[in-house]
Amino acid sequence: LQTASIPGHATPPRSTVSRGCRSSAPACSPTPAHTPCFASRHNPLSDAPDDAVVALRRSQLLDPAKPSHRLEWAFCELVDAPEARSYGEVYNSFADLEPGCVDHYRAALGHRVWLVGPLAHARTEDVAGGGLELACGLQLSGKNFLWVMDGEDTDASSQWMPKGFTDLTAAGERGLIFQGWAPQTRILNHSTVGAFVTHCGWNSALEAVSAGVPLVTWRRYVDQFYNEMLIIELLKVGVSLGSVEYASKLEVRDNVISGETIAETIGEAMGDDEGAEQRRVKAKELGAKAKRATEKGGSTYEDVGRLIQELIARRSSVVPA
Repeated sequence: LQTASIPGHATPPRSTVSRGCRSSAPACSPTPAHTPCFASRHNPLSDAPDDAVVALRRSQLLDPAKPSHRLEWAFCELVDAPEARSYGEVYNSFADLEPGCVDHYRAALGHRVWLVGPLAHARTEDVAGGGLELACGLQLSGKNFLWVMDGEDTDASSQWMPKGFTDLTAAGERGLIFQGWAPQTRILNHSTVGAFVTHCGWNSALEAVSAGVPLVTWRRYVDQFYNEMLIIELLKVGVSLGSVEYASKLEVRDNVISGETIAETIGEAMGDDEGAEQRRVKAKELGAKAKRATEKGGSTYEDVGRLIQELIARRSSVVPA
């Protein structure tokens, strides 16, 4: 893990966009040049392979020294506390998604781990700030789009949208807005979806991977920065909008990623160059592996069987009080 103290940039909205065009994905939106004033290498698992080390800025990490982060830090500690006392851990993932990681986790930390994913349950992301820039980005991109928003008040959201944006969602035009709940898994598996703009929550990221869809990543907080590293640097099935600062829910920020940057990154993600085509191919391959994992004889199928057998054996060995 590489950390550096670097001034922050960009705070995205909590919203979900599926792209209905070509399937693609290069990109990496330009971010302001920063000069690190401090950098250090930190790897608590010193025997981890070099290719398991990824780069993260200090500004992307939860910082317990910041008052606005302390509540989230305390919550994380409460969540992690039972881990050492647990019999084992069950994860919504599959072996081909994180090759070698689970074996290393078991060996280095001595934890029982079972991978039971991908679990095909749909979810949507809630909207929070920056929606205007996202609307501008969609307008400038020239691509067909589907935008999922929280709430059911269409009139309220139309008040802050850029001039002419609502025309894009008229019948026969290139946009569609979902207010409230949307069947995200079904949408991602539709053949016309070419990319998925996401905040990199694990469930949404896994649903896109399972559907074989490239991602445009717009991370904000908690595990989203780590998930983005997996998607972009290790799996190579996504591109980043370039947010570099942890965005606590307790903080209000003025600097958001611009509509121009969003449009540029979407354009690269939906492009025809070699990098975009490679990401499309990799995404489709991962989607096929996810499907095989849950079929009879697949890694997830076998892991679920082992979990059931271990729990049955453990229950049989426990002497009633």
